[in-house]
Amino acid sequence: MAEYLPLDIPDDGKLSHNIVWFARALRKAGLPVGPGRVVDAIRAVEAAGFSERRDFYWVLHACFVSKPEQREVFAQVFQLFWRDPRYLEQMISFLTPMVRGVAEERAARAAEKRAAEAILDGADRELPDVTPEDDEDGTDIDIDASRTMSGEERLRSLDFELMSVAEMEEAKRLIARLTLPVPPLISRRTRAKAHGVQPDWPRTMRMAMRKGCEVTAFAMKDRRIRWPNLVALCDISGSMSHYSRTVLHFLHSVSNAKGQGWAKVHAFTFGTRLTNITRHLRQRDVDAALKAAGSEAQDWEGGTRIGDCLGQFNRDWSRRVLGQGAVVLLITDGLDRDDPNRLEAEMERLHLSARHLIWLNPLLRWEGFAPKARGIAAMLPHVDSFRAGHSIASLEALAEALSKWDDMGEKARLLSALRGTD
Repeated sequence: MAEYLPLDIPDDGKLSHNIVWFARALRKAGLPVGPGRVVDAIRAVEAAGFSERRDFYWVLHACFVSKPEQREVFAQVFQLFWRDPRYLEQMISFLTPMVRGVAEERAARAAEKRAAEAILDGADRELPDVTPEDDEDGTDIDIDASRTMSGEERLRSLDFELMSVAEMEEAKRLIARLTLPVPPLISRRTRAKAHGVQPDWPRTMRMAMRKGCEVTAFAMKDRRIRWPNLVALCDISGSMSHYSRTVLHFLHSVSNAKGQGWAKVHAFTFGTRLTNITRHLRQRDVDAALKAAGSEAQDWEGGTRIGDCLGQFNRDWSRRVLGQGAVVLLITDGLDRDDPNRLEAEMERLHLSARHLIWLNPLLRWEGFAPKARGIAAMLPHVDSFRAGHSIASLEALAEALSKWDDMGEKARLLSALRGTD
C-alpha cells in the first residue's frame, strides 16, 4: 500500500496535466486506462477536493482501479509519479546494474519493475564512469563474473509475477521454444512385425496351411505403441491471473509443436465456470489464439469454484477426453472456499479417470510451503506429482515429471506435514 507523504500543491500548478501524464504511466504499466477514465479522474478530483495525500490517492484509485490485481501496480506507480524521492531512488537503483556487497538485496515485490519502467521509460539507466580520483582510498576492485548467471539463465528462474514488461516478452519467446515430450504407451494390442519379440501362432498356422501344413517359418508380432492425450485444466481466477496467461502461452506452444508425441492436447479454463478453449489454442498465431480464448472465457480474473468446475468436467468431458490413458495437468493454487468434501470427491474421481495427474501450483515456490488451506489439503492426496509452476525453469521441469512418474518426494513431504508427522 502507498505511503501518504505530504503533497505540496503549488499555486500555479497544472494538476490536470499531471493527472493525464499519470494516466499514461498507468497505461504503460499495464492498466486499461482510457480517455474516459482520465476525464472522470479530473472531474472527481475537482469535485471531491483534497487536503491530504490520502484523499488524493483514493480518489484516483476509485477512478483508475477496477480489479483487485491492479491495486499493487497503481500503488507503485503512484509513489513513483507523485514525487516520492525515496521510492524513486529505490526504483532507479533496482533497475540499474550495480555491484552488490555482502548485504542482502531487498526482495522485489510484484509490479515494482513494471511501475518503474512505466515512469522511467527512455531514461538513461547507465552508471556514471568512476575515475580513480573519485575513489577515496584508491583501491582497485576486481569483479570475477565467471560464475554469474547470464540474463537468460536469470530469466528462467525469475517469478512470472515479478517480471517487467520487457522480461515477460522475452519469457514468452523462451516459452514458445519449450517442448513437452512424453514416452509412448505400450498397448495390449499387437501388430505383425518381422523382427518382433512374440510368436504369432494364428498367422504361423495360416502360413503353414498354404504349404501343406508344413511349418517353414514362424510369424512374429510385437505390441503396438500409442500416444496419450494431454488435458490441461487452467485456473484463471484473480489470484492466478499472472500465471495463467503465461501457462496458456506454454500450452499453445505444446498444442502446435510437432513430434512431441501427444495424440491430442485439450485445454480448459475455469474460475467460476468451465470453458473449453481447445479449438482456440490450435490457431498458429499465439496472440489471436489467446484473444479468442479470453473472449470465450467470461470468468477471467473472477472468483474460484474449483469443486464445481471439476464436477462439471467429470460429468461432461471426462469420458470424451480422458480415455486411452490421458495425462491431466492441473494448474491452480488450490485456494477454494467451497465445500472441501465436494472438492475432494471430484479430485478423487478425476484422479481415477486419468492415467497421471500432475498439479502445478505457484504457491510451491515459497520455502516452507505447507498445505494449510482447506482446498489444498483436500486436493493433495489425489495427485501423482505436485510441482511448482511459477517460472520458466518450473515449466521445463515438467518433462522430467512426465518421464519419472515415481517422483513423489514433494508430495510425500507435504502429506507428512498435512498429517502432522515429521
